[in-house]
Amino acid sequence: MLTRLSIRNVVLIESLELSFGRGLGVLTGETGAGKSILLDALGLILGDRAETGLVRAGEDKASVTASFEFASLPAPIAGALDDADIDVEAGEPLLIRRQVKKDGGSKAFINDQPVSVALLRLIAANLVELHGQHDDRGLVNPRGHRTLLDRYANTDTQGLAQSWEQWSVAKARLQAARDQVDQAKEDQDLLLAHLTELNSLEPQAGEEARLAETRSTMQKGEKLSGELEDLRHIWEGSESPLASLRVAARKLDRIAAEHPLLTEALEALDRAVIEAGEAEDKLLAAGNALVHDPAALDEAETRLFELRAIARKHRCEVDDLPEKMREMRSALEAIEGGEAELDALALAEREAGEKYTKKAEAAHKARLSAAKKLDKAVATELAPLKLDTARFLTAIGRLPEDKWGANGIDSVEFLIATNPGADFAPLGKIASGGELSRFILALKVALAEQGGAATVIFDEIDRGVGGAVASAIGDRLARLADAGQLLAVTHSPQVAARGTTHYLIAKASSGIVTKTSVALLDEAGRQEEIARMLSGAEVTPEARAQADRLLEGV
Repeated sequence: MLTRLSIRNVVLIESLELSFGRGLGVLTGETGAGKSILLDALGLILGDRAETGLVRAGEDKASVTASFEFASLPAPIAGALDDADIDVEAGEPLLIRRQVKKDGGSKAFINDQPVSVALLRLIAANLVELHGQHDDRGLVNPRGHRTLLDRYANTDTQGLAQSWEQWSVAKARLQAARDQVDQAKEDQDLLLAHLTELNSLEPQAGEEARLAETRSTMQKGEKLSGELEDLRHIWEGSESPLASLRVAARKLDRIAAEHPLLTEALEALDRAVIEAGEAEDKLLAAGNALVHDPAALDEAETRLFELRAIARKHRCEVDDLPEKMREMRSALEAIEGGEAELDALALAEREAGEKYTKKAEAAHKARLSAAKKLDKAVATELAPLKLDTARFLTAIGRLPEDKWGANGIDSVEFLIATNPGADFAPLGKIASGGELSRFILALKVALAEQGGAATVIFDEIDRGVGGAVASAIGDRLARLADAGQLLAVTHSPQVAARGTTHYLIAKASSGIVTKTSVALLDEAGRQEEIARMLSGAEVTPEARAQADRLLEGV
């Protein structure tokens, strides 16, 4: 709840320190005393636009600081602060400060850490609920009606949101798989064509190197064919060097025993014959290896060029073609496997959808039941508030499927009809300012146990009414304040008398300087102020006596 409000140089307020407690706090004062200034100052804390006119004349800047204390920080506020990396220790007050310069610039701080004004707006609904003559937030805004009804109905919103998340994930997975299969099918014909082309070639690992070597060898054979042929003629026939060596070796063998040197000569000659024989074998093998076959060379070159061309086509090396084929076969198999997986994903999506629909239907029934109960509860509050001919309706509509979400399948809006036979319409479009405030009060009373903002403010809810209606308003405000903190700006003595704390807003002028001040009244001060509200400018003994009766009747 709001525990302290400090204001510096805002319009007519030079310096003001206010402390607030639990229960009903009432703020009174003559018209024009500056009650709206307090609300404008608090609006800065809630993220309202920083108007240059808020800065007190002659000053460079204005500032407002508000302190809020909680038994435990509300989850929406804690989540927003955590997302913004704002640390708030358990039990520590939430200190919000806003500065406005006379040129219109502004700064915001939470616990002395700079924050955006957007963050203030984000957490505002959980800090202060403000209802006034031009209320366009809070209970008037249809966007919050479903949440209020769900609290009243104790709807399983967490389970509903979880089932929606599960269904959304299942739908996303199914759609991703379908997109993948569709894309694969588009590629299927191309994959088959590529695979057929590769299968016709049957590329082998290391084949490029072998073909290149074969081609190079054949090309060398073509180049060396003349020299090899000349060498063949030299080494063949009875007149060849090798034949002559063999003849010489046989002749030397017959006489080698005659002298040791002849024996050594024979050994050397035998080695020469052996070496020459090996040379002949090598020449023969080389001739066979380097044989030039134009058809075989053409075949090797064609194969090599085809392999290199298809490798360039698939942007890989020739040796990678077998792996590329395996990848294509896997991709084709995945298409078939992906289609099979679709069935499992479709089943999971259908089951998640059925689970969500079941929970959404349960929430729908709970809302319908609670709506009737809420309509009846509000109806009982209307007559005492001089709205006895008005009717209240919680309208629940079925959303189209494309609008379903974490909050279910229903739209919820609070409607009113102010005259008999009139059609129901949204709160803010039919009721006048006073009627709207009383409708909101009736609804707040009916929803009293369903939580809301830490601090609730009603701005002149009693405008245009008095007597029994004002007493009824005061009674209901006091009942609402029992559960927390409620502040009421009022012109009604019946409402003011119900306050647990009473603040008097006054404006005083000294020369050309006008200032607004706020004072916390004691019992005597309360009696005098309520008497003024009863009698006007001149406070009479009768007014004081009536003020005493109002205070004693509380």
